[in-house]
Amino acid sequence: MQSTEERYEESYLYRLRHSAAHLMAQAVSEIWPEAKLSIGPPIESGFYYDIDFAQPIKEDDLEKIEKKMRELSNLKQPIVRREVPDKGAARDVILAETTNGQGEENALYKLQLLEAIPEGETVSFYDQRAVDKQGKEHVFVDLCRGPHVENTSEIKNFKLMSLAGAYWRGDVRNKQLTRIYGTAFATKEELETYLHNLEEAKKRDHRILGRELGLFLFSARVGPGLPLWLPKGAQLRETLSDFLKNEQVKRGYQGVVTPNIASIRLYEKSGHILTFREKLFPFMEDEEKETFILKPMNCPFHIEIYASTLRSYRDLPVRLAEFGTVYRYEQSGELAGMLRVRGFTQDDAHLFVRPDQLLEEFKGVVDLMRVVLEKLGLKSYRLRVGTRDLANAKYIGHDENWDLAELAITKACQDLGLDYFVSPGDAAFYGPKLDLIIKDALGRDWQMGTVQVDYNLPERFELEYIGEDSKPHRPIMIHRAPFGSLERMIGLLTEQYAGAFPLWLSPVQIAVLPIADRHTPYACAVADLLQGYVGRDRPEISEDAIPAPDLLASRDVSWPSFRTTVDSRRQSLGKKIRDNQASKVPYMIIIGDKDIEEGTVGVRSRDEGDLGAMTMVDLMNRLQQEMN
Repeated sequence: MQSTEERYEESYLYRLRHSAAHLMAQAVSEIWPEAKLSIGPPIESGFYYDIDFAQPIKEDDLEKIEKKMRELSNLKQPIVRREVPDKGAARDVILAETTNGQGEENALYKLQLLEAIPEGETVSFYDQRAVDKQGKEHVFVDLCRGPHVENTSEIKNFKLMSLAGAYWRGDVRNKQLTRIYGTAFATKEELETYLHNLEEAKKRDHRILGRELGLFLFSARVGPGLPLWLPKGAQLRETLSDFLKNEQVKRGYQGVVTPNIASIRLYEKSGHILTFREKLFPFMEDEEKETFILKPMNCPFHIEIYASTLRSYRDLPVRLAEFGTVYRYEQSGELAGMLRVRGFTQDDAHLFVRPDQLLEEFKGVVDLMRVVLEKLGLKSYRLRVGTRDLANAKYIGHDENWDLAELAITKACQDLGLDYFVSPGDAAFYGPKLDLIIKDALGRDWQMGTVQVDYNLPERFELEYIGEDSKPHRPIMIHRAPFGSLERMIGLLTEQYAGAFPLWLSPVQIAVLPIADRHTPYACAVADLLQGYVGRDRPEISEDAIPAPDLLASRDVSWPSFRTTVDSRRQSLGKKIRDNQASKVPYMIIIGDKDIEEGTVGVRSRDEGDLGAMTMVDLMNRLQQEMN
């Protein structure tokens, strides 16, 4: 079965975007003949071309390039593949036809690309030629493997998006080129939808909302990719953690806590030193020359906990869970807010199971993931089965174990009636996996939760349990993380809900707004009720200060508690409402003279506006219903 990437590379959209990159390069060459072209591939969201300009260009120049592209598109240039017999002939083509008459220096990057092509491999070029109404010939020839569309007239629905810097061949020791990003679609409607979604994405950008809503921040003094959680963000993390911990307790998981550093010997044993080396932070040495590393994953620790005592077949499955913070050295250019960071907390668990338990335990994990998705309101998702790429040597273990693990995953999906697609090469180095690909409100795909079957690490660590036959047997491991990480999940949810989290998840669920200072004692009593503080001494609040003392007696023990604040600032009511609306607080409770006289509260919903006066019983019934 083809991977998503392979299907994309065979699609018309891929060819269209590849041709759009060439059309853009032709436009640049006609506007700036001295510009040196390097590479211009299609990518998932569109295309780009890396170009060495004699003088820097600006964002304003993109409109000029677009205009030229449209002129060239209207010329209906055929896009023709041309093959040459060897690299010598290809060099002649490059020097004669791709340099805009600027000579060998202009062909610098193309010649380096040619040099990298293996001897004996076919070298191909793509030509675009046409004559305009004034009789001027427009010619563009580019070294390229293809594929492309047949004619530039097919390239009509495109947009140049941005400029960026890019080192030649991704090497910081090389010259930095200008990368021009663009996108293209087959229809105008698809392009407009994409651009609309981009604008919506800007409004939902979790990096901006996270700062505006007081969830998290990044500090240059702390370092890139290392988020600082602010009080509201910490509450959001805690709410998510508590939800999952409660679900795990129902399913027989046991919590553990492990260190943030470990001896290098642990990860040598697991194999991560060899297979994960580029993601590890620099090693540390103590005074006894023992080498330590920052924890990149939790599984070897959980293996040590499992191995710390003799296990019987009756003890299995053993389900060990931890919200463990790990550290991975992501390149600075790959960091993206909370979506890719260097320090993050995984909702990690490892299940040690007997072979006869594997299928049901795997199904149980998938069921938990479905419960998580439903609770979070994430309804659109796909399941990807990541298998080995047999041409890649990074995978460890025996073929027989890999086959058994892949069979268990696919059978579980089939038994549960789940649709899935297979993606060769997406397996972990120790075993195949099932990944959740979540589609958000804007149609973007996010790789989130994962569950993996692993025969290999139990073998490397020589894990055992005593079977019913009184002989040692080897357990199988299931690795799972329904959220993936708290950081990425909160980034996703922030953008999914545009910061307006559902009531159960909101860091502040209710803001109580006294209209004037004289209303503050009553407002604080209401806040006490909402937070479940009735019966606790609050010296600043006395029954004598509350004109409706029966309010305090109205609390029902079955009522849930809510995260509530009292906005007692000396600001106008309108100002308080606007500020709390901007903070996306789900409910505002407004307290005035009439509320105090009648023992009611004025209720305002973030989503529905003014709901009028309610008794505390009516308000609690509404809130309880929304929480469920």
